[in-house]
Amino acid sequence: MTLPDALDTLAQTGAAAGLDEAAVRDEGARLAAAVAESVPGAAAAWLTAVGSPDATYGAFFSAASSARRWRSAPTDLLAGLVADGSAHAEAYATALAGVVSAACDLGPAEIDVIARASATAAVQRAAVGGPPQGTPLPGTAQAATPPPGTTFHPEEKPAKTLEELLAELDALVGLSRVKAEIRQQTQLLRIEKLRTEAGLTAPTLTRHLVFLGNPGTGKTTVARLVAGIYQALGLLTKGHLVEVDRSELVAGYLGQTAVKTSEVVATALGGVLFVDEAYGLAEDQYGAEAVNTLVKDMEDHRDDLVVIVAGYPGPMATFLATNPGLESRFSTTVEFDDYTDAELREIFARTAAKADFEPTPECLTRFEELASLQIRDEGFGNGRYARNVLDQAITRHAWRLRDVEQPTVEQLRLLLPDDLVPESDVAAVPDHIEESA
Repeated sequence: MTLPDALDTLAQTGAAAGLDEAAVRDEGARLAAAVAESVPGAAAAWLTAVGSPDATYGAFFSAASSARRWRSAPTDLLAGLVADGSAHAEAYATALAGVVSAACDLGPAEIDVIARASATAAVQRAAVGGPPQGTPLPGTAQAATPPPGTTFHPEEKPAKTLEELLAELDALVGLSRVKAEIRQQTQLLRIEKLRTEAGLTAPTLTRHLVFLGNPGTGKTTVARLVAGIYQALGLLTKGHLVEVDRSELVAGYLGQTAVKTSEVVATALGGVLFVDEAYGLAEDQYGAEAVNTLVKDMEDHRDDLVVIVAGYPGPMATFLATNPGLESRFSTTVEFDDYTDAELREIFARTAAKADFEPTPECLTRFEELASLQIRDEGFGNGRYARNVLDQAITRHAWRLRDVEQPTVEQLRLLLPDDLVPESDVAAVPDHIEESA
């Protein structure tokens, strides 16, 4: 189902429940933006889907920002229906889940985005199937039932502590150089803040970062942790991440690009603006206008904005040299190494576990053998390669059980070596995997 279809279904369901159609569509559109916020290219697809193809990308990021709380709590209108005891609440929750699913199709969503989206859909459904009215959750006080028509505003989860965020960083597979660099940057900024608070002279340190590495090496994941770390240090007010590329900063003609870039920057204030494949801005005068605007906005909002530019090592060096203001503001570079075969095996195993699959030891050995045959050039996907192989394994696993009418839980969970690729085909794996990845 496409997002326009999902929004139509939501509007029809809301109308049956007596809700205002415009309010329903607005809620659905904002929820979709929040779900697809980290999906490359989603902004343009979302604007088209909601009937505003000529609007700026700032509208997408503003919508996403306003609805992030709904990723872990029921939407306002759904909460109102539940509070009213509406017979239409379950249908509305199901329609919201359809919107969440459609949002994942606005671009090439990675498996972590899909996993978070599944959790969001489950939250909406669970709002209807929770404890009976008047029965408090275990360990909580009984809350008063809101009167009919009351809009419910669930609170966001408290921000994670610095210790929790650093623990998440340490728990990532591999990336030893990255972890060391981020920890060093964290300590440097912590001491600078303490010196300033003590009235001491402190050097003006740039907070902006350059991430160098091939695709799938965890740059976006680490950028999200950096946003949280900077917030925990008191350097950012919100600690959210806004991920963009050239298409979301550059407009169709000179003059409009500056406006478009500043609107995107405005959505990132208080957090981190992550510009992926930033060297795409060095291609022409439109990109140069975006860079000039970005440099100015970084200076104007230096106390509540961090920019991370990312991409391949070679092109990134050329990009930074295109504007003197860039080089002076990005003094810290973090290099992301390609994953080793053993690290890819660990990523594969963890990703499978998150999806409630259990690869056998023989399956993991087969995966590591397949990984060792891959050519490690700029086209290699690293973590994405592991996720692609898992996607293919899940498909083969389902086909393997086609004649089993009632498979056991163990059969539904176990991934076998042949779910990756038959042993006889291992020698031909590189071409096979590249074609299907």
